[in-house]
Amino acid sequence: MSRLTGRVLIIGLGLIGGSLAKALRVRRTVTTVVGFDRDADELETGLRLGIIDEAASDLHAAVAEADVVVLAVPVKVMETVLNDIRPSLRDETLVTDVGSVKGNVVRAAERIYGYIPPTFIPGHPIAGSEKSGVAAADETLFEHHKVIITPLPESDPAAVTKIARMWQAVGAEVLQMDVDRHDEVLAATSHLPHLLAFSLVDTLAQEQERTDIFRYAAGGFRDFTRIAASDPTMWHDVGLANKQAILQKIDEFTNGLAQLKQAIETEDSRAMLGIFTRAKAAREHFSKILSGSAYSQNMTTKETVFHAQPGGQVQGTIRVPGDKSISHRSIMLGSLADGVTEVTGFLEGEDSLATLQAFRDMGVVIEGPHQGQVKIYGVGLNGLQQPPGPIYVGNSGTTIRLMSGLLAGQQFDSELSGDESLSKRPMERVAKPLRLMGAEVETGENGCPPVKIKGGQSLKAIHYDMPMASAQVKSCVMLAGLYAEGETSVTEPAPTRDHTERMLRGFGYNVDVDGSNVRLNGGGALQAGNIDVPADISSATFFMVAAAITPDSDITLEHVGINPTRVGVINILRQMGSNLELLNEREVGGEPVADIRIRYAPLKGIHIPEDQVPLAIDEFPALFIAAVCAEGETVLTGAEELRVKESDRIQAMVDGLKILGADIEGTPDGAIIRGSELGGGVIESHHDHRIAMSFTIASLRAKGDIEIRECDNVATSFPNFVDLAQQVGIQVRKEEQ
Repeated sequence: MSRLTGRVLIIGLGLIGGSLAKALRVRRTVTTVVGFDRDADELETGLRLGIIDEAASDLHAAVAEADVVVLAVPVKVMETVLNDIRPSLRDETLVTDVGSVKGNVVRAAERIYGYIPPTFIPGHPIAGSEKSGVAAADETLFEHHKVIITPLPESDPAAVTKIARMWQAVGAEVLQMDVDRHDEVLAATSHLPHLLAFSLVDTLAQEQERTDIFRYAAGGFRDFTRIAASDPTMWHDVGLANKQAILQKIDEFTNGLAQLKQAIETEDSRAMLGIFTRAKAAREHFSKILSGSAYSQNMTTKETVFHAQPGGQVQGTIRVPGDKSISHRSIMLGSLADGVTEVTGFLEGEDSLATLQAFRDMGVVIEGPHQGQVKIYGVGLNGLQQPPGPIYVGNSGTTIRLMSGLLAGQQFDSELSGDESLSKRPMERVAKPLRLMGAEVETGENGCPPVKIKGGQSLKAIHYDMPMASAQVKSCVMLAGLYAEGETSVTEPAPTRDHTERMLRGFGYNVDVDGSNVRLNGGGALQAGNIDVPADISSATFFMVAAAITPDSDITLEHVGINPTRVGVINILRQMGSNLELLNEREVGGEPVADIRIRYAPLKGIHIPEDQVPLAIDEFPALFIAAVCAEGETVLTGAEELRVKESDRIQAMVDGLKILGADIEGTPDGAIIRGSELGGGVIESHHDHRIAMSFTIASLRAKGDIEIRECDNVATSFPNFVDLAQQVGIQVRKEEQ
């Protein structure tokens, strides 16, 4: 690695200063690492152990020669050291620090200089241990840990970049944050836990039976109080330096503790479960963030790549995950119902979990999910509470559009946002009818997320003629209609999935369906019940097509939902000549289900009937693969909706299939696909889960390896797709880069 700079002077050779010195020296990313410490023994130890290159006896001379000065001293003495070194600092010398409080350091610099020097870049490594002193220095201390730098308006961008590169060179992930926000966040996540640990141990140590308390303490006590072994002087200084933010967090914690105390005193089981389930979910989400496996609006996820080899057969009996559309609606309507709703077969994908977390944020107590089981303690139509901040729904278009309808009828303001892909999807299609009902809805640039909804509006019923066939728009208007005065009705231009209507009726709400028109009156109530979520036909489609295109294949997919508004893929495959049977047909919780058996048979190209398009809109990426493996020409029309899904699915499939050598051309509302042999190649899925899975099954008929990039969002709808694919004979593996 090329050298970042010449001489780095580290003032204060404690654990952090010593570890930074050792890491820089071991990696040789700077020319010379110089150490200074008031404790001569620490300085001599640092030199003897090879942690520093030089030990400075004259601080001012060392400062004058340094290119970068790092203040690794207690926050209490930061101002004193800054004042002491000021006369010796050259204008071009960069100054940074490692303190866990930033506001006091910035204020100290302002008092000393009368302004903020452009070369002063405050910083804070989120790393450490209970050990102290230079002898505890660890060159790996910052690897895979975060360092927060807090540039100021006056900061020189080049100086910011150089300090960031210094931390990156020792293995840290560098983030930037506003000074006040940093101190508020650290008060909550670091300062308060340390102070609570000190306080708890001190309180218990003063009890008469303290010996037995400590002797019989279990692992939970040990883990929580471990940080009480930290340096008392340092935490005394932190407590004073970040006084206001810490006091605010202590007040918030005290209020929360009082609520828990009251819940225990009054034996309020729901309140207790609410606290515990929200905390468990938050802790699990925190663990996933640390492991890099959770969605978060401020997090860059690892890129996931699928490597699919040609050939193979598809054999066996499997059950794919629960229906995503029904899973979403079970959480939404269960939360708004009176009573407890128990759900089985819930899809534990990121989209459905985003919906679940949104309702937890609005005060709904939800146990689970655990192996597809969820228990929802409904709050009634008017029982939702204002969430603590914007509701982040990840990649879920269903969540953001349906919840827009629900939130339009609430008394509180709300905001819905999503990831990069969702932020490009059109939201005016739901905002327009909601405005006609009297809602105040604001969308972002180009009518895309975020969606901001003003609470406290009186909604009035409307009749809405939908300009496009969309179950999400229909459901949004119907859910807003629950809060509207009078009868809300929707007429759709073509049939779309009717899960919302079916589930509303299952919760005891009167919904009238007359052909293409759906009607309901506002002001009713939902009654809780049990929901068994069938397997998702959209997820089953990938294996249906896989068996249909691959000689000697025979697969059975169990307990698949065959809602009449979702069976377009079955009808289309049958018209193409597939050998497909529906077995053990039955009805579960108002939804028809069946086992689907499909065996290989040669497929032929067809002109796909337009009345089947809305019934198979999510299945077309996989059907493109079936069409290219069929004899003759397949023509798709009337599917312009595919261009505004998670990606432009028409273009994504056309581009990818051309890379593999297919004879295909896109049209504004579909494509013309001619039977072709497929080769190998590298495919961009555009972070669209259905594109990624479709090209995976294409490998069964390909002549070469297929590499599919940007597959991270497969987890939104089908978390165990690769495992099931391997189980039935598809030769695919997943790689995280």
